Amino acid sequence: MLNISENIVHCEKDLVGLQSPAKTELAKWHFSFRKLLLVLLGLFVIFMFLPWTQNIHADGKVTTLRPEQRPQTIHATISGRIEHWYVTEGQSVQKGDTIVFLSEVKSDYFDPQLVDRVGNQVNAKQGAIESYSGKVGALETQMDAMRRELESKISQIYNKIAQGKLKVESDSIKVLQAGIDLQVAQRQYSGAKNLYDKGIKSLTEFEEKRLKLQEAETKIVAARNNYETSRQELDIYRTELRLTQNEYANKIAKTQSDRFSTLSEKFDAQASVNKLRIERDNYARRSTFYYIVAPQDGYIVKAITPGIGEIVKEGAPVVSIQPADYQLAVEMYVKPLDLPLISPGRHVRFMFDGWPAFFFSGWPGVSLGTFGGSVVAIDRNISANGKFRVLVAPDKTDAPWPDALQMGGGAKGIALLNDVPLGYELWRIFNGFPPDLYKEEGKETPDNSKK
Repeated sequence: MLNISENIVHCEKDLVGLQSPAKTELAKWHFSFRKLLLVLLGLFVIFMFLPWTQNIHADGKVTTLRPEQRPQTIHATISGRIEHWYVTEGQSVQKGDTIVFLSEVKSDYFDPQLVDRVGNQVNAKQGAIESYSGKVGALETQMDAMRRELESKISQIYNKIAQGKLKVESDSIKVLQAGIDLQVAQRQYSGAKNLYDKGIKSLTEFEEKRLKLQEAETKIVAARNNYETSRQELDIYRTELRLTQNEYANKIAKTQSDRFSTLSEKFDAQASVNKLRIERDNYARRSTFYYIVAPQDGYIVKAITPGIGEIVKEGAPVVSIQPADYQLAVEMYVKPLDLPLISPGRHVRFMFDGWPAFFFSGWPGVSLGTFGGSVVAIDRNISANGKFRVLVAPDKTDAPWPDALQMGGGAKGIALLNDVPLGYELWRIFNGFPPDLYKEEGKETPDNSKK
């Protein structure tokens, strides 16, 4: 009370029966509402400090973890005509099972004995190679014989040259001896002539000295002729040596040329044999492509070229197959703005199409019908839809994914980030701030822990 009036109210009993206090008195429910507001305010304050898990929402679809486990198309390795189907759509096949049989459509491969005929050509060429090898060996033997014969000829000519040198030396000595004899005969003839002119010597003795002089002159001429003949014979021997060497060198060179020609033909034959072997193996390999077989265990999804008698081109798709053994995963697409918040090992919760779920984004622990995953890969390049593809595998520490889950089904992913107070999260949303991106000291990211 402010005690403005001089009248003092001693107790509430004095107010009983008065109309004005009764009209201005507060209602009883007012006190209960005030208590309720205080309780709600306290709950709100407490609620603001509750932990909240930040998250990122992204749509995706179910796929497989490994590329070879995804649906694939089987193509025709060669051009051919469809003759017979061994499977039906939806049928289970094992690796190596025959799916369809193709017949040949190219005239180059119509011969049913093509592989055997090419094999016969290979054998014929192989025989030619052996003949060339024998010829090469014969030519090498011939060259060895020529070399030995050349050595023998050269040895004989060297002997002749040695004899010729001795003969030249002997004839030169005879020339010197004949010269000395001529000088003696000339002195005797001069002395005999002087004595004959004086009448001391008779004509007979004089004639004898003149005959001896003529004989000496004849001997020296003959000795000189023999000497020149010996020298010419020595030159002839030397010329014969050069001619013999040139002759056998030409013969050996010709034989060597024949050997190289034979080797060239042999190598050509070997190249032909290798080419024919490649063709034979290619023909044999081609015959195995008439049967299109399953590359792995799976199920026939769809026959792309189903008609009997239809011609398929080389590399054309024939049938699609779904592998039987696969590991499920989810590829989801995140915005470039959210990409820095995603890292390998980050936990993700999924809601799959066809499986009812009840999910609290901020409190994943109280959610129902969701399945856990872990980020395993992030694309380096942006996709055509302007987002980055993130591959998520099942979390082994969480509940397994449904067995009936099929590839291609839709999935809604929620990437779980940091735990923050709820009040902070509301403040962040009201201000349009992105989720927090930070690392606590002393802790490593899941990617680094794996490394």
